[in-house]
Amino acid sequence: MRLNRRTFIGVAAALPLTAIRKPSPKPNVIVVLTDDQGYGDLSCHGNPVLKTPNLDRLHEESVRLTDFHSAPICSPTRSQLLTGVDALRNGAFAWAHSRELIRRDVPTMAEVFAANDYRTGHFGKWHLGHNYPYRPDDRGFHETIHFDGACQGQTPDYWNNDCFDDFYWHNGKLQQYPGYSEDLWFDESIKFVNACKARKEPFFVYLATHAPHSPLFVPDRYRQPYKNQPEPLPSFFGMVANIDGNMGRLETFLEKAGLRENTILIWLTDNGANASGRLFNAGMRGGKGQYYDGGHRVPCFLRWPGGRLRAPADIDALTQMQDLLPTLIDLCGLRLPSAARFDGTSLAPLLRGENRRLSGRMLVVQSTTVTWPRKWEAALMWDKWRLVKGEELYNIASDPGQKSDVAAQNPEIVQRMKAHYERWWSEVEPRIKEPAYIPVGSDHEDPTRLSCFDWFDYRSSKGGGGGNTGQSSVRNGAKMNGPWNIEVLRDGVYEIALRRWPVEADTPIIAGLPPYTPWDPGAPGRNYPEGKALLVDKARLKIAQTDEVRAVKPDDKAISFLVPLQRGKTQLETWFYDVKGEELCGAYYVYVHRTWGSKP
Repeated sequence: MRLNRRTFIGVAAALPLTAIRKPSPKPNVIVVLTDDQGYGDLSCHGNPVLKTPNLDRLHEESVRLTDFHSAPICSPTRSQLLTGVDALRNGAFAWAHSRELIRRDVPTMAEVFAANDYRTGHFGKWHLGHNYPYRPDDRGFHETIHFDGACQGQTPDYWNNDCFDDFYWHNGKLQQYPGYSEDLWFDESIKFVNACKARKEPFFVYLATHAPHSPLFVPDRYRQPYKNQPEPLPSFFGMVANIDGNMGRLETFLEKAGLRENTILIWLTDNGANASGRLFNAGMRGGKGQYYDGGHRVPCFLRWPGGRLRAPADIDALTQMQDLLPTLIDLCGLRLPSAARFDGTSLAPLLRGENRRLSGRMLVVQSTTVTWPRKWEAALMWDKWRLVKGEELYNIASDPGQKSDVAAQNPEIVQRMKAHYERWWSEVEPRIKEPAYIPVGSDHEDPTRLSCFDWFDYRSSKGGGGGNTGQSSVRNGAKMNGPWNIEVLRDGVYEIALRRWPVEADTPIIAGLPPYTPWDPGAPGRNYPEGKALLVDKARLKIAQTDEVRAVKPDDKAISFLVPLQRGKTQLETWFYDVKGEELCGAYYVYVHRTWGSKP
């Protein structure tokens, strides 16, 4: 469990600040980011089945960025939103295996707001690290309630969480919350805003839903209007409907609390279409994980009734997730770290109707799954031109579905765009393979819990990178392994406990578990599978100068090693073997506790 966790650690708070125009009173800010909801998953964007009346109303009241781009997957989008820096530069360019961690020297949006006397709150999905110093309350948030991992039901998440009556982290303490998770994020955001209002504090809220990402759990009343659609659309659309209802609830609260006029409300999604793309994708090609527009063009609505913005309208300029932090700094008149460097640019002049154009911008969209980024695995955008993987060229002004590759007819455009990418790649490439390290021995997290989600250089019985980081892999006893990159913060003796099951599962290493049925009877593939018995005979730990093997007894829930470690960076690796000495897997969970040691 996490102990002695500090409420706010932020690099930005300690950095020198440069003054920017400062309006009075300070506007409040709420950013709502949904998960796996594509551009076409809104009735106002033409979806023929889905109904989103509250989001449609927000669309009508907002300045809409209609050529706005994210990364094609979740963590890189979140890192770009919160830093204003390209994912390959900020370090969080993948969704797992320690490649989802924002570099410690890159300030976050929350740290900037906190340094400007805002109260900062985060509710819902984080997916940018679940160990110190990468957690939301380490990166500028005064208040956070969140789950760990890419989605609920993955290995960093509390065992058997199923979106209802679940356990979440509240400022470093594990706490159970009643009800449906998506309702909870809005409930707690409203509670936080109400408290800030009572204290007359400006607030910044980052509300990141889990919906409509899998697992597709949702109260059945939201699913019923779509019950005649093919799977998994009833549940997927039901989750979007729940978001829409909660957005209406948030809007009612802001109106009644008198906060609507001076609150900047931004609503957007994290990547292109996923479950619903085959039904309707607003005419775009591709989906989540792809470099065609359908994978990374997302909706972005921005409303500030009292902010003297231009009248609600579409803005067709090429814009990106990295633009939002510089924009908010400008709109809110924030001081920012003097050393801050953004890949995005402020859109405030566009939003104010000052006719500043952004034509001529070239933007790169690039991330990766769980391996290293590869050169040219990207989309390059220049006004309405799209260069995909350095080879295919499309003009979405005349070909929004990206059906006709016109690279051969436009060699000068291709070469100009490739030259821009070459310059960009030369800037980001030197640090791409610079690994992130998870600290152990800190007063802010002791013990440190490691899971297979952050195995570095992951490998499985099938070979290669990637892999399943879900709790289902643990239940199946999947043959997979990998090392953790760790940083020992102080000399001392450390207890390192190897487990197959997490502490809360409270089960011997070799034992199985019965299947678990989540609360939602209508979800597709709802059952969590049986946990298979795994006949482990020996456990092995390798770290620094230690390489030790111990026997596993039938009742052992953990095999613990006492290891002297010196301050510095190293790798920790584990193995479980059967009676023949053949490798079964690595320890899916490891708990590292400093038993004694010197102060750093």
